[in-house]
Amino acid sequence: MKKESIIFFRLIRDYLDVFLINQKGASEHTVKSYKQTLNQLLDYLAKLFSIKLSELSFANISVKSIEGFLDNGEKILGWSANTRNQKLAAVKSFLNYSANHDTTLTAYYLEIGTIPLKHVQKGPNIDFFSEEELGILLNQPDQTDKKDIRNMTMMVLMYDTGCRIQELLDLRIKDINIDEKCPCATVTGKGKKTRIVPLMEKTAEHLKNYMSLYHPDNQNDDELLFYTIHNGEKTPMSQDNVQKFIDKYCQMAINKGFKIRSHIYCHIFRHSRAMHLYRNGMALPLVSEWLGHAQINTTREFYANADVEMKRKAINEATSKINPVKCKDYDFDFDNDDELLRRLYGLV
Repeated sequence: MKKESIIFFRLIRDYLDVFLINQKGASEHTVKSYKQTLNQLLDYLAKLFSIKLSELSFANISVKSIEGFLDNGEKILGWSANTRNQKLAAVKSFLNYSANHDTTLTAYYLEIGTIPLKHVQKGPNIDFFSEEELGILLNQPDQTDKKDIRNMTMMVLMYDTGCRIQELLDLRIKDINIDEKCPCATVTGKGKKTRIVPLMEKTAEHLKNYMSLYHPDNQNDDELLFYTIHNGEKTPMSQDNVQKFIDKYCQMAINKGFKIRSHIYCHIFRHSRAMHLYRNGMALPLVSEWLGHAQINTTREFYANADVEMKRKAINEATSKINPVKCKDYDFDFDNDDELLRRLYGLV
């Protein structure tokens, strides 16, 4: 690695492992979020400049490249304006740290500091898929293929629990109870707050099948529920990995002639489950608790005014006495080893 690249990656490591944890006292969730943002940025920059990960340096940081990164996240990964702003804040925070440790890097921090936050509208429209779209998507995985069985289980569990993608990836074997009459999952959310979410019987069946394939011995309850294999070892799965297989199934459905959006980002599963429950009569305070929102106002802002269809149905029922709709369940050489580079510099 060149000197400028070594400086770049060492500052990333110190920022993540020393500053955020020891000096700022950031939560585990915050560190994971910032780490994910920097990984996404590195991948984008390497692709943008057609260079190896190990060749990146502060020279690749500019208003144009960072705005391109943010725009790409919105268009390709489905980031909301809030998510975009959070990613920008993470990048600015890292550059501020770098500038404080090396004054020659101040220009990069000041330049990126000119990028404004994106305006966030109050009372946003909630994007969610229909139960028909969900059925089409879940029909795409091949249930005779081991990896597809894993992917199917993840999508079903993500929808059924309404958990955030990182909450799903943080689940451990001990968090899943599928042997009792009332199967449930213990989800750890923001601020390390836990909530117990009941599981549908069908979801429990998917989990039992998955466990028999991926955790046949089940000797360590503290193991991650979902994982990938890298160099023969179990490693945490990334959010990008989940997004890739969801996009793959969307494209498969489109190729078969189904009407489904070409991109369903992970958070839509959470929005959709909440909206489906709300549509079918679950009280807003219960939806709030189920989502793990700290305050019901958060839930009310997102969902109470989000569904025009609910209002239309309510008017029709009030005038024509139609029965309510029934609920449906449903310093090495890193040239050929980006993973090693990420590990050594605290990015995984």
